Amino acid sequence: MLSKPTGTSILEAIQESVGVETEVVYEECPTEAIIESGEFSYAIVAVGEVPYAEGLGDRTDLSIPFNGSDLITRVASKVPTLVVVVSGRPLVIEPQVLEKIDALVAAWLPGSEGMGITDCLFGDHDFVGKLPVSWFRSSDQLPINVGDANYDPLFPFGYGLKMFRSDEGLA
Repeated sequence: MLSKPTGTSILEAIQESVGVETEVVYEECPTEAIIESGEFSYAIVAVGEVPYAEGLGDRTDLSIPFNGSDLITRVASKVPTLVVVVSGRPLVIEPQVLEKIDALVAAWLPGSEGMGITDCLFGDHDFVGKLPVSWFRSSDQLPINVGDANYDPLFPFGYGLKMFRSDEGLA
């Protein structure tokens, strides 16, 4: 008999983090009417790949699956938007999508505890991370390596953020 999987989804972690005093609206594929309602202070859009191992993750197309770029663009055109990309590798993020969003978090494959993501999103823990790879602009750039003659990544190797708390606040 299979047991129920344990863990906390990103959605469950957001709901737990903000508490009952904040309304969390979840829409897998929000309609234009919902997006344009003007009822949202901001949006957290989580997009990316489903968990995979070995050959199941092989794809010839490195765009954000499930029309992720379209979803991001539709939401970010109307609401301040933080995007969480869940993937085991960099995915194509078109410049016109990137310029619409307010923040981008590469969560990679975060495992079964969404609280690890929301702890950083809501300031309980600092963001710390540098890219271990160069994040390409398009799959036409692959392979992309530091030192290549035409090295022009979307985000270079080592790009990232390290925040730390000081007595004066975040530094």
